[in-house]
Amino acid sequence: METMETKSVSQVSEDGERRADVIVEAAGRLFFAPGFARVSMDDLARELGMSKKTIYRHFPDKRSLLTAVLDRQFAAVEATLVAAAEQTEGQPFGARVQQFLLGAGSELGRIGAAQLASGRGDVMLRQYVEQRVDAVVYGRLDELFREGHRQGLLPAPPELLSEITRGAVERLLSSQLPRELDWTAADLLRATVDTVLYGAIRPAHPDGERREAVIPTARDDEQEVNS
Repeated sequence: METMETKSVSQVSEDGERRADVIVEAAGRLFFAPGFARVSMDDLARELGMSKKTIYRHFPDKRSLLTAVLDRQFAAVEATLVAAAEQTEGQPFGARVQQFLLGAGSELGRIGAAQLASGRGDVMLRQYVEQRVDAVVYGRLDELFREGHRQGLLPAPPELLSEITRGAVERLLSSQLPRELDWTAADLLRATVDTVLYGAIRPAHPDGERREAVIPTARDDEQEVNS
């Protein structure tokens, strides 16, 4: 009597994981290239040559699929930043900051994080993108600045530098300036590092004396007005 061959549970699980990976990879190409708001699950099914029922077996809706795509995208961003930190370990602080920002700017530009966070798509997805950027990128940047401040390398408050840098990164990634100047966003970010952050890291005077950042208070403003 012949017995019917059956797949083991582990093999079935592996097949399911591979198929889910294929779906996520195709979704990343399709949803994020022209803008995910204009691409439907029907489009994805046609691209994959499979039924929507098969896709929904792995991902119950478009939001859960996009979340999986974003998780993969931000895992790549995180890997790039970890590699940048390892490559610059032991180098001067300015080089470490610059390499981190160039890696972050390139990766965030590649996945279109600024457009995703400010677009008209799903509100929960926009919030998810913002949370992931904060955790993967800006949390690391904040710690890097705090480390520099503890070492006496940053006279300006690290919180101030974080805000300046965050604004520069987000603005450059969504700005037309790179196209107008025929520079990449990473090139402009490098210039930002040189003109803002590098000046904050280097001694303010030739003799090595550092000038502390002066943050005006309300009392200072009143004295200036009354003088």
